Amino acid sequence: MIDPPRPEAIAAVHACQSAGIQIKMITGDHIATARAIAQRMGIQTSAGVVAFAGQDLTLMSASEICQAAVEGAVFARVAPAQKLQLVEALQSCGNIVAMTGDGVNDAPALKQADIGIAMGKGGTEVAREAAAMLLTDDNFASIEAAVEEGRTVYQNLRKAIAFLLPVNGGESMTILISALLARDLPILSLQVLWLNMINSITMTVPLAFEPKSPGVMQQPPRNPNEPLLTPRLFRRILVVSIFNWILIFGLFEWAQFTTGNSAVARTIAIQALVAARIVYLLSISQLGANIGRYFRGQRQAIANAPILLLGIVTAIVLQVLFSQWRVMNTLFDTAPLSWQQWLICLLPMLPMIPTALLANRLDPPQPTALCKSRGAQVNHPEPH
Repeated sequence: MIDPPRPEAIAAVHACQSAGIQIKMITGDHIATARAIAQRMGIQTSAGVVAFAGQDLTLMSASEICQAAVEGAVFARVAPAQKLQLVEALQSCGNIVAMTGDGVNDAPALKQADIGIAMGKGGTEVAREAAAMLLTDDNFASIEAAVEEGRTVYQNLRKAIAFLLPVNGGESMTILISALLARDLPILSLQVLWLNMINSITMTVPLAFEPKSPGVMQQPPRNPNEPLLTPRLFRRILVVSIFNWILIFGLFEWAQFTTGNSAVARTIAIQALVAARIVYLLSISQLGANIGRYFRGQRQAIANAPILLLGIVTAIVLQVLFSQWRVMNTLFDTAPLSWQQWLICLLPMLPMIPTALLANRLDPPQPTALCKSRGAQVNHPEPH
């Protein structure tokens, strides 16, 4: 007789381990059975499948249990109180613990864990009430999928912040410095509203829904105490904000001096800012990397980012209407541009390339994790 592990569970264990999540099995099976199953699933440490029985834990002191909890991969024939001890021991070592369970005796450990995960179909009502999360399919692979989805959401949220704040920073610096120098404002309040409400949405919303990156589950976990606005992200925002301020202020002053028309000068400054934003958007999105893969023969690369492409195209169409449509000229105090002026608006795309590369060097837009600081522990009572 044999009760083999599910193939998707084995794959999920390997994916979690590559993501920096330590998997530990707590089971009521005999220690020899548990060790064999863990070996088949790849649940082991660098020292191999280190297993402890419940009887071994009863003979240990609190410090020894803590060490065993960290070093062990399998815990067999453990009592309900010992499950709770193991969770507390892992937490005392600075780990964030996710505990899965389905029975009444799992409830204390589920309640104590940072993330208690109960089986939604086969679990008891007590376990479901004690847990913070329910697995509706009772499949361990769903936990790995949730971690992957969480990392992708956090990564896209961070990209959206890294895209929006530099634009707002550049606009704020432009208005503030112009007011302090008693100069004409390069951007009017209604034009700022257009940039923030229309242009930003068309490019940021698709960015927030980018698909998962190929290496999202191969990245080390982030510190859960790390703020969303990290020093690295702040440096990125500062660099790009200064570039945007120079771009807006410089082009407005130049265009106003050469044309003598404030409406034309503001329109040129805004269109140049949007053109540079497109380059910056590509530098932090997967689409920029996919374009390189496309020219290397991977035609599917561009097909994987239709939403972002649609957002960029929509933004370009709206910006053309913003300056060339008479109704928009009246509403936003803009002016139609000639072909020569349009070419001038595209020139800032060139200096934005090294600026974006510098920003990526200061704050690489790489996948980050959502789950732990020093090694999350996912304790599965019955992985087979």
